[in-house]
Amino acid sequence: MSHILRNHRAAALVGAAIIAGAACLPFTVNLSDAFAASANTGGILASSGSFASIVDADKPAVVTITTTVKATDVSIDQQESPMDEQFRQFFEGQGIPLPHPAPQQRGSQHAMALGSGFIISPDGVIVTNNHVIDNAVDIKVTLDDGTELPAKLIGADPKSDVAVLKIAAPRPLQTIAWGDSDKLKLGDQILAIGNPFGIGTTVTAGIVSARGRDLHSGPYDDFIQIDAPINHGNSGGPLVDREGNVVGINTAIYSPNGGSVGVGFAIPSDEAKSIVAKLQKDGSIDHGYLGVQIQPVTKDVADAVGLAKTGGALVAAVTADTAAAHAGLKPGDIVTAVGSQTVKTPKDLSRLVADLSPGAKETLSVWRDGKTMDLDVTVGGNENSQKQAAAESSDSQGQSSGQPSLGIGLADLTPDVRQQLDLPHSASGAVVASVNPEKSAAAAGIQSGDVIVSVNDKPVHNTRDVKTAIADAGKAGRKSVLLLIERNGNKTFVAVPFAAT
Repeated sequence: MSHILRNHRAAALVGAAIIAGAACLPFTVNLSDAFAASANTGGILASSGSFASIVDADKPAVVTITTTVKATDVSIDQQESPMDEQFRQFFEGQGIPLPHPAPQQRGSQHAMALGSGFIISPDGVIVTNNHVIDNAVDIKVTLDDGTELPAKLIGADPKSDVAVLKIAAPRPLQTIAWGDSDKLKLGDQILAIGNPFGIGTTVTAGIVSARGRDLHSGPYDDFIQIDAPINHGNSGGPLVDREGNVVGINTAIYSPNGGSVGVGFAIPSDEAKSIVAKLQKDGSIDHGYLGVQIQPVTKDVADAVGLAKTGGALVAAVTADTAAAHAGLKPGDIVTAVGSQTVKTPKDLSRLVADLSPGAKETLSVWRDGKTMDLDVTVGGNENSQKQAAAESSDSQGQSSGQPSLGIGLADLTPDVRQQLDLPHSASGAVVASVNPEKSAAAAGIQSGDVIVSVNDKPVHNTRDVKTAIADAGKAGRKSVLLLIERNGNKTFVAVPFAAT
């Protein structure tokens, strides 16, 4: 089993063993006071500082979820899943090494997996993580008193990693009320409740370590980081505040050794509540799809295109025959708003688009050619293999000076050069023949062999076009220039500050 706990897929061992899923956030909804009372803790701790009153009220609403999963008969040298790789890239990008998972062995056709959940309705509606029940052929729920009941899947959303189950409640059941995750501050005390390793319902305490963590796993990444110990089996369990209300769903942990090291991640309740409501109503969520690749707007990018400040999402590529293409979006456009909602980062655009329903009509505010314009878009449907907006990281930063020099040598695209770079005959632009390691182009990541396709959103066909466009930018008082480069078949924008010659 991977030491990286997934937030979209449970890590189920192939075989008959019961294992815990990733640490996940719990969701609770109090739909009716007529059937059962919600947790009532008085909103304060006991004078001794004990959490006992909170645990007494909330623990009866936390359940254990056991699933029978259809196991894939895989080879011993099976590769890591895409989610494993995303976690690995995120943490190794922070300088934190991760061990590679142990190879899986061939086993039986079914495996057992275990996670947690919590009751949001007295008649037996339960919230958990999607990865806890993903690919399950049978789901069972064990209540706090030991009663085991079959569960039916009401709805699931892999992109947010949320699922809703229903059991036939033998009596009105205890529920937990939603809290307000937006009010959480760093250092606030929290409790995590779940069933780690299948040993039984367990409560651990800690604090909020960070907010807004993005693990690059989907458009809804906005995790609460906590230091309360959570382990295999905590997935889907609730994260509660000092008033006993659910403020998150425990979803994932960073672990170099398979156990808790005090770095856990939870889905904020304010994000989860609306998703749960949609799943209860419709059983699934059709996310909007735009059809663009986007990247951040750095200061250099803003300077290059004449924006007064950073903010927005820079369109690096537009997929043909998509909502974005039909609306007229172009590479080099900077999306600054969706309807009345401001887009400050690529993540904002991803989330706003994902929240829209396919077929919805919306207006995009776009910065193009030095002015703002509005584009009407009919949002498309999202396929499983697609992302709403693929946010690309950008390392394009450097020191700004005043003279229009980038520190690169250019050459025209001759037939021989096209052949060497494996470019089609129709390819146009200028190839970077050399890069001065002490100049701004090198600092921005420009490499020999890169093909410059456009300069400040204007297509270029040869070295003369590139030099003219760079000179024009300098004359216009720009502090940097925005290059669209092609490398290994992929296109991306790079903002290069002017360097002194």
